[in-house]
Amino acid sequence: MPRRWTRLRTLLGAAVLPLTLVSPAWGDTDPPPPPPDPPSTLCAPAGTLHGAHGAHAVVSLCAGSGTPTMAVSAPATCRQLRAPVHYACRTSGTWTARRAGETVASGTLPGSGQYPGPGTYDFTATVRVRSMPEGVDVQGTVHATLTLTAPRPKATHGIEVDRSTLRPDSVTTLTYTVRRDSDEGDGSARFGLIADEGTGAELTTADARCVNPLIGRHPAQDRLPHALDCALTDLQPGHPDTVVVRVTLKSRCSTVVSKLGYWMPQGQALYTGGMLAGPTVTCV
Repeated sequence: MPRRWTRLRTLLGAAVLPLTLVSPAWGDTDPPPPPPDPPSTLCAPAGTLHGAHGAHAVVSLCAGSGTPTMAVSAPATCRQLRAPVHYACRTSGTWTARRAGETVASGTLPGSGQYPGPGTYDFTATVRVRSMPEGVDVQGTVHATLTLTAPRPKATHGIEVDRSTLRPDSVTTLTYTVRRDSDEGDGSARFGLIADEGTGAELTTADARCVNPLIGRHPAQDRLPHALDCALTDLQPGHPDTVVVRVTLKSRCSTVVSKLGYWMPQGQALYTGGMLAGPTVTCV
């Protein structure tokens, strides 16, 4: 009987051994990464504005994250002392976002700017709050600190230029390189350039894809000499495109800014595009 039990224990040990050798491989399998958080809006109390006859508004500042743009708004609650009316509030004004004391974005309320990435931001807003129906009309400055955690979306497109400065009374050739880095979307994009209006600056090119924008009502043929609008249709990852532009400056300095508008098709959804700011060529 002892010999049979010893043999059985040996067989059981031999059967368990392969499982012991294999099981660590199962344990080493990394779990799939968690899905990214959906776009969201973060709000914080920003201050109370006071007016005449007990009118006041409690204002919050809100910022969105998780998309290429950061939408900023200032919702408010309006009240008037001893008034039985339930007010709706309308807010307007301007905002500035700072990180570590440096201004990273600004705009109007409501409005948006390019999302600067995760971090803690000090928001300052100059706000006017008016009620509907009338009764509350207050204005002032409010502050809020918001910590945004969403990662900055990976850039899908890029713009580069071979020069960074211009000089008055000169003609300068600029070569812009426009690329698409993402496999999503398609090869179409609208590339725009504009100099300071009223300086006499002129932008020209021999590229047939570009025109000086047409303005005015039909049959007017007036065009903006200080701007160019280029329709690009062949942008592919690994295959950038170039646009060569001549900038003519007179005695007054002018910068030249660039931007790229593009569409990232997602079925028949409407708002799927983006706008990318390119480099600014300064004047010295």
